[in-house]
Amino acid sequence: MTDVHSGVNGVPLPDPLHAVVLELERHAAAGGWDQPPTLYALVDTAELLAAEPGLADQVGISATEIEPGSITPVEQESLGDAPLDETLARIAWPESVLGCALVQEVLVLPPDAEDERPDDADPVDWAAAHADRREVRMVAGVLRDGTSACALRMRPADADEQTEVVYGADLAPNLVVALRATLD
Repeated sequence: MTDVHSGVNGVPLPDPLHAVVLELERHAAAGGWDQPPTLYALVDTAELLAAEPGLADQVGISATEIEPGSITPVEQESLGDAPLDETLARIAWPESVLGCALVQEVLVLPPDAEDERPDDADPVDWAAAHADRREVRMVAGVLRDGTSACALRMRPADADEQTEVVYGADLAPNLVVALRATLD
């Protein structure tokens, strides 16, 4: 489990949200590529264990071992096949949820690629066929207080290649805005 103090490569993380986002990216990486988008509710760990005492035994921790402010991601049901923006627009979290996070795979193109797209081409099909496309796993998380954290991993060209995770607060600004709207 990633925590604020151990961080990444010994570098402490700025807050519990960054730790959760990196934990979710590692979890997604363990499942491999070509996965559907996955949404998580972010809840206060101490409150979750107080509400579900048996859960602490299942995961092998006690309430005294939990750092104040710890956040636990709770995976939600499948998002279905509707466009992601429409799905997120219909979500409203209860006040007990501190925030939310989304893991999704997307195609990215070089900045100048948009200038090459024919007007009559379907943007998704065109991007999927573009020679310079790259697949990226993107994880974005937001809290009610406005905090955000993101992690990105490029899909390796071959199975043996290792890729690095890049993380920061605003690597996926449009997704962060859409997730924040679910908390209003």
